[in-house]
Amino acid sequence: MARPLRIEFSGALYHVTARGNARQNIYEDDQDRLAFLDALLSCTQTYHWQCHAYCLMSNHYHLLIETGDATLSKGMRHLNGTYSQLYNKRHKRVGHLLQGRYKAILVEKESYLLELARYIVLNPVRARMLHHADEWPWSSFRATAGLTPEPPFLTTEWILQAFGNTLSQSRTAFAQFIAEGNDQPSPWENLKNQIYLGSDQFVEQTQQYLQHGRKLKEIPAPQRLRPIKPLSHYQEAYNDRKEAMAKAWLEGHYTLTQIGEHFGCGRSTVNRAVNAFRGKWET
Repeated sequence: MARPLRIEFSGALYHVTARGNARQNIYEDDQDRLAFLDALLSCTQTYHWQCHAYCLMSNHYHLLIETGDATLSKGMRHLNGTYSQLYNKRHKRVGHLLQGRYKAILVEKESYLLELARYIVLNPVRARMLHHADEWPWSSFRATAGLTPEPPFLTTEWILQAFGNTLSQSRTAFAQFIAEGNDQPSPWENLKNQIYLGSDQFVEQTQQYLQHGRKLKEIPAPQRLRPIKPLSHYQEAYNDRKEAMAKAWLEGHYTLTQIGEHFGCGRSTVNRAVNAFRGKWET
């Protein structure tokens, strides 16, 4: 069977997994896991990724990655290569740590972001390593639920905004959503063509990037990542303060908290501004 194609474009969301060679462990202890997360942080900063969820298991990992530009392949080479080198050096070994190339599923964000975030953090529960997601320190659950500080590579805003207007309300509802996940069907039952998780319309739209004989990185300039504007730009460009905050959020480069800190208000105020203006711009 031919290997699935890699589809890369600005704003793409992926569920990414990689496993140890011959199913061997890729983390021996917490120091290894911290080294992997450091490499992940470097990737999110270098390649303008947003990591919405993650889980480090013994012999594999899961990531839910949104790419700011068409950089998945470059970033994954960086991540897996950097970590493999660190692991081999620390444990005085040679050879491949990871099995073949990573697996990436292209995801329709509006339909499956929450489901995949739940699927990812419930991996240790499904493996019967523990009873509840909050018992596993090496996933994004505890940070998203507000039980531990958010690591700098993790983006929780997109997930939490689906559960309420206040941070405490959102975190509580998110935790309940995760707790109810064990009885839900696997999202992979809806996988299409080995690489798509989304509606038929989503598949058709993403296939537009696959023109015969054309490299996927050659996406037309308007679809590629635009330079990130400072928050002061939005403050100066829009007379309406609420519109300035909403526009900054909808550009996708800043969190509600970052925008609120710049404009001198809370994240719930920014969230209300976004909700007020979202419909206006999408009609």
